[in-house]
Amino acid sequence: MNRIFIALVCLLSTGLVYGQEKFTISGYIKDAANGETLIGASVQTEGGEGLGTQANDYGFFSLTLPQGQYKVVITSLGYKDQVLNIELDKNRQLDIRLEAGGSQIEEVVVSSQAENRNVTSARMGVEQIAVSEINKLPVLFGEKDIIKSLTLLPGVKSAGEGNGGFFVRGGAADQNLILLDEAIVYNPSHLLGFFSTFNSDALKNVTLYKGNMPAQFGGRLSSVMDVRMNDGSDQDFHVNGGLGLISSRLSIEGPIVKNKGSFLISARRTYADMFLKLSSDSTINNNTLYFYDINAKASYQLGGKDRIFFSGYFGNDKLGINDLFGLDWGNKTGTLRWNHQFSPRLFSNTSLIYSDYKYDIKIDLASFSGKLQSQIRDWTLKEELSFYPNASNEVKIGFSSIYHTIKPGTYSGDVTLLSQPLNHTWENAVYINNTWKATSRLNVDYGLRVSAFSVLGGDNKFYTLDENRDIIDTLSYGSGEFVKTYFNPEPRLSASYRLNEVSSVKAAYSRNSQYLHLISNSGAGNPTDKWIPTNNIIKPEVSDIVSVGYARNFKDNTYEFSFETYYKYMRNQIDYEDGANVFSNDPIEPQLLFGHGRAYGAEVLLRKSKGRLTGWVGYTLSRTEKQIAGINNGEWYVARQDRTHDLSVVAIYDLNKRWTVSGTFVYYTGNAVSFPSGKYNIDNQVVFLYTERNGYRMPAYHRLDLSATMKLGSGKKRFSSELAFGIYNVYGRENAYAITFRENPDDRTRTQAQQTALFRFVPSITYNFKF
Repeated sequence: MNRIFIALVCLLSTGLVYGQEKFTISGYIKDAANGETLIGASVQTEGGEGLGTQANDYGFFSLTLPQGQYKVVITSLGYKDQVLNIELDKNRQLDIRLEAGGSQIEEVVVSSQAENRNVTSARMGVEQIAVSEINKLPVLFGEKDIIKSLTLLPGVKSAGEGNGGFFVRGGAADQNLILLDEAIVYNPSHLLGFFSTFNSDALKNVTLYKGNMPAQFGGRLSSVMDVRMNDGSDQDFHVNGGLGLISSRLSIEGPIVKNKGSFLISARRTYADMFLKLSSDSTINNNTLYFYDINAKASYQLGGKDRIFFSGYFGNDKLGINDLFGLDWGNKTGTLRWNHQFSPRLFSNTSLIYSDYKYDIKIDLASFSGKLQSQIRDWTLKEELSFYPNASNEVKIGFSSIYHTIKPGTYSGDVTLLSQPLNHTWENAVYINNTWKATSRLNVDYGLRVSAFSVLGGDNKFYTLDENRDIIDTLSYGSGEFVKTYFNPEPRLSASYRLNEVSSVKAAYSRNSQYLHLISNSGAGNPTDKWIPTNNIIKPEVSDIVSVGYARNFKDNTYEFSFETYYKYMRNQIDYEDGANVFSNDPIEPQLLFGHGRAYGAEVLLRKSKGRLTGWVGYTLSRTEKQIAGINNGEWYVARQDRTHDLSVVAIYDLNKRWTVSGTFVYYTGNAVSFPSGKYNIDNQVVFLYTERNGYRMPAYHRLDLSATMKLGSGKKRFSSELAFGIYNVYGRENAYAITFRENPDDRTRTQAQQTALFRFVPSITYNFKF
């Protein structure tokens, strides 16, 4: 297979490499202190056209130039520049290690991105937050959270308090592809959404693509959240961790063989259940409420051209009410990766990936007892070749193949219910993408992804419905037999044109397809939601998104400004008929309705990235609607994730060398909901009447959070520690978590609305240490 890809790459690039004799500078760029590869570090030549490239997701770079003498500058934000004088008369293999503490910024924020990349990059809708920045933001219970940090950026909306999901440019929560070292994470939340699955101590890089993702990503309509774990130090052993009010964490890293291999193990656990044990009330002290997660990674260099990596994640949540009810859910992932350098211009990454998400519900009551299980398990094989024919082009070509096994719901107990059998599907894609520096001002990123999704037979049944969506026939297929295969071409194009050294205009188009769908009664995603695949009735979701924008930097890249607007059209959108019971184990297809969707909006971001005061202001104005026959009389109606206004203000200020203070303010329009429009009485029972779908709004949400971090002194040079203080919801706003309706106990002819709020003032304190 590798030979086929090599031949294709060479065929596609023959016109690019012909000319005078050229040689290639290639190698890896790393942090000198710990050997971590620096994603996106810049390699540029001085003088002339100033040709250059950037390190890829594995820290590898390749730059092909005509024979001659060059001064090459290697830069990465937060690191000292390194300048090399190179006589390029043959291919050069370099191992570059940058030292932290660049003099170009007052405060060292370790980030691998170029300072002006928002202006020069061809890509639109790409958001990044440095992990060091995440650690300074005030959050609930003092637990750092990358997902909640990303929702402070324009175009990315929180699903609400107590929910772990997020919405991107009008997409639903299940339309986000979340990757941890290339493995899919299907439920990225702990404790019913109050925490995310990602422990920031174990993370290196977080990138969010808002719809206009490169061709190597696919399978979701709205976004890709690409999370990369730290490799661990290949120089020295380190231990760091933290002690908080409800959780603690610990990480250990060090070399397997110095300069060649490293490992990282990071663990976290909450202990709310331990406080429950202190109660003398047996109805409380027998309850269970906690989560834990473990991240692990190891890497090793085999000679000069081969590197292997293994990374894994295991997380689990347990919620129990005495012996009456238990909810147990969790994610497991594993990635085995092999990097190989075929030549100075050709780099390969091969990955074998495992992903597993499941939940178990146990109920033991006098009238009913049983166990419900649901699971989705993936095996993935990926191959990607990166080819660098010259200084102006970077070509990626590859494939991915995912075998999905989905258990929608299996019940065992004392009541006879229909248990849904396993679903087997096979998702494949091939792609090619080129990042092209057309001129000194014009950058273009274009590619094509072709995806195929095959529905396979087995124990699962396939149905035929009549015009009233009643089942009129049931079909069976043998194990491994192809029932139906869908093909979707997915072109991608984005470009930027530099108006001058500090500003650019951008435009992008992308088509995306999605073959797995989340069945949920909520807008954000709960642990008990069901993933179902595309089949003979449920069609793939397809979206087309067009966006344009303007970017400008001020005062030597101290301030960044961007404006982007987008329009997205979606086909085969899914919603439920009125009165649907999506948690039933009956066939779900008769309860589903299909139609169109559209989302459009504008996003503004002003960021300050240098100096003692850093932060940003982000604002989004948007609209998301659906049109589905059988709902709202066939008229357009707003989707549950529709939110007109979304504002966030983030500020981080370094008072001195010891103290850092930060604050965040958020405001957004309440989510669209369906409230009763009337009521009637049947046998002395009030029944509410619902008319327009999502025709009402929850109250507007707003909140202010503050935090302060104090670095503690230590007589030991290798030991450092700090105390982090925080207050969540400083002014005690009672934001609505849910609104329910009931009869007024004083006047049964009147209906009373009840609002439930989760948090008012929530203080936190965390002790962090490292040695």
